[in-house]
Amino acid sequence: MKHIVYFITILVSTFVVAQNNEVFTKGNTLYNDGKFQDAISVYETILDENVHSSELYYNLANAYYKLNRIAPSIYYYEKALQLAPNDKDIKNNLAFANNMTIDAIEVLPEVGFSKFTKQITNRFSFDTWAVIAVVLVIGFVILFLTYYFSYGTAGKRLAFLSSFSCLFITCVALFFAFKKYNFDQKDKPAIVFAQESNVKSEPNLRSEGVFDLHEGTKVQIIELYKENWAKIKLADGETGWIPIEDIKAL
Repeated sequence: MKHIVYFITILVSTFVVAQNNEVFTKGNTLYNDGKFQDAISVYETILDENVHSSELYYNLANAYYKLNRIAPSIYYYEKALQLAPNDKDIKNNLAFANNMTIDAIEVLPEVGFSKFTKQITNRFSFDTWAVIAVVLVIGFVILFLTYYFSYGTAGKRLAFLSSFSCLFITCVALFFAFKKYNFDQKDKPAIVFAQESNVKSEPNLRSEGVFDLHEGTKVQIIELYKENWAKIKLADGETGWIPIEDIKAL
């Protein structure tokens, strides 16, 4: 019975993938014909099936960009970049889309040890750092056993030094793994979708407005209040409260 269920699951999955590929091709055809709104509608039917890919987000972003819809184009370029962080086409098109935004926000530069550790930490994902740590632990165990059972002085010395070198690098890898985990936990980007939004000093409409943001600007969500307001932080370090309906989390 289990084999039958497994076979049916594979069969259904294959059918769904084939069907989505056909719909994706239809969307691409509409896009190439200049029917960008129709292409968007087709691409979004795939998203409704909970299917995600960098190609789908990229094409969806391109269609919105052609219609001068700044916020959704940047949103979907960012979504595509999350799945394919090294894709040059996505980065280039995102840069073009960002040039269409009104808000000119300078990125707060990072310097010194903080910049160095962040660059190293972001070189790999949390899972990759964890795998590196596990491999190094296994290497430490093997080398320590080699040291323990070795009879030659030179061999014992080499195995001992190598094993503790592995242990040291394991600790370094674990440090970066937890650092990456903390970065990922704090990283809650969002895109402003409101044409214009007045950011407040406190989470209520009566409070003083501190600055205005316009569609397409990327922010970081650092706190939520009663599901109505979000405290945000800009790339230049400024913070404030914005109505939750004015932004869309990535």
